[in-house]
Amino acid sequence: MNDRPADAEAPQSEVARTPRTARGRKTLRALLDAAAEEFGAKGFHATGITDITRRAGVALGSFYTYFPSKEDIFRALVTDMSAQVREAVGPHVKAAPGALEGEREALAAFLRFVSRQQLIYRIIDEAEFVAPDAYAEHYRSTAARIAERLQAGAARGELREDVGEAEAWAIVGMNVFLGLRYGVWEKDADLDGIIDRANRLLADGLRRRDGD
Repeated sequence: MNDRPADAEAPQSEVARTPRTARGRKTLRALLDAAAEEFGAKGFHATGITDITRRAGVALGSFYTYFPSKEDIFRALVTDMSAQVREAVGPHVKAAPGALEGEREALAAFLRFVSRQQLIYRIIDEAEFVAPDAYAEHYRSTAARIAERLQAGAARGELREDVGEAEAWAIVGMNVFLGLRYGVWEKDADLDGIIDRANRLLADGLRRRDGD
């Protein structure tokens, strides 16, 4: 049993590792889920490691098997949430018949995700100050995936040939704030109507027209 104080940092040699066993993966998942609840409800500074381990049902010493510090689990949580968004959206985009339909399905899947995981906004926003590297990577990787989709659509002749990074970042901003407005602040919104209107906005700006 590790009796290190709850918020003390472990030696740097104690590096978090990907669990090799099902039990280890279950413990890691429990820690990340508990961290999401604790950080999301109270914020980074008001949350202690013991709060996380207590909620996860994990011994304090076991925490340091996976994370050297509270900062490290917060950073890992941001990365994990980014992966959850990617996994929630990706299959719907792949199943869409075209580029514009793919962006519609991406927004729909994202709104469904944030309606279930509303704490993501507080955690990601706080990451700007607590884990700025993970914060930046979250948005950069999201924009890069969208840019890749747009460029693939352009290569197929569905979208304007000049679409790329700037348009991808614009879509990131639109999706983030639509998620905040209609996935978090208002739970009874007509999501299909909102998604259709957003997709029309994209279509008017992105679709290839004769002469382009």
